[in-house]
Amino acid sequence: MFMAFFFKASSIPTLIFLLLSCNLIRISETQTPAPAPGLSYDFYRTTCPRLETIIRQNLQSVFASDIGQAAGLLRLHFHDCFVQGCDGSVLLDGSASGPSEKDAPPNLSLRAQAFVIIENLRRLVHNACNRTVSCSDITALAARDAVFLSGGPNYSIPLGRRDGLTFATRNVTLANLPPPSANTTTLLNSLGQKGFTPTDVVALSGGHTIGIAHCTSFTGRLYPTRDPTMDQTFFNNLRTTCPTTNSTNTTFMDIRSPNVFDNRYYVDLMNRQGLFTSDQDLYTDSRTRSIVTNFAVNQMLFYQNFVNAMIKMGQLSVLTGTQGEIRSNCSRRNSNDLFMFPDMESDQDGKLASY
Repeated sequence: MFMAFFFKASSIPTLIFLLLSCNLIRISETQTPAPAPGLSYDFYRTTCPRLETIIRQNLQSVFASDIGQAAGLLRLHFHDCFVQGCDGSVLLDGSASGPSEKDAPPNLSLRAQAFVIIENLRRLVHNACNRTVSCSDITALAARDAVFLSGGPNYSIPLGRRDGLTFATRNVTLANLPPPSANTTTLLNSLGQKGFTPTDVVALSGGHTIGIAHCTSFTGRLYPTRDPTMDQTFFNNLRTTCPTTNSTNTTFMDIRSPNVFDNRYYVDLMNRQGLFTSDQDLYTDSRTRSIVTNFAVNQMLFYQNFVNAMIKMGQLSVLTGTQGEIRSNCSRRNSNDLFMFPDMESDQDGKLASY
């Protein structure tokens, strides 16, 4: 039998305060991968010194109203980086050249509000520092703060990314984002091609410790019969939540602490209570089982490996220097701003998009 922790909306501000008060875990830069060429930990030291303060303070307010948005921002960063690199291409709207990455099947379940939050952060940052900070860097920082403000580790990330000028096709997006039904072999092969080790893969999967999932992403494990790797009580509860194969309901990814970034996800897997095939198979497969077990019993070990894998992921195929651009609107290219210098433009575009 499992316990699930649920937080009322009125208790979320208290939860965030407690998490920030108790969580003193800081992963230092000396413990993490070196920055990729063109990136640095102090990239905006002179051009936008309050960048990280602006983003963190705004997200504290956002999460106080809806802690669920943290998982949405974390997932947005994942889906950006795994498809043609961390260039903010997932933020772009479609054009005459074709549908955007947003319209590809793996991205249809990305939270719409996550895109609004990123654009609001972009406006706040550009109002304070002019157009000096890219949407891809803002997305990376928002994901980092989503982890920390949910109770996870605090860590620095290399900055200096530029925004891409194109978005990936549907086929490229599909090829680079393994589905929830993927097994461990598929995950290791797909992410291995990007330079990730099995430990990295298991650590990144720990991002599922926060957030929700739609029934349609795992009903193949419920119908017509129970996936034999799934705990019976867990199965019974999921069948109640998802009474049909096309149910539109949602459920928490981590039943033990759904709003807290911790190592309970791995405890779920050891108890055969992983939601996706791609989750539970990490414990079933002998190549990754011991990694899951180690993370389940040692949260600090998980945090260290998660941060390392996140920094590695956040540097996939980055654009730097004069490559790409710094968008004045995260959802579109600067087609009308070709003669403006990024570090001299003042972004006076009015009110923030409403939440």
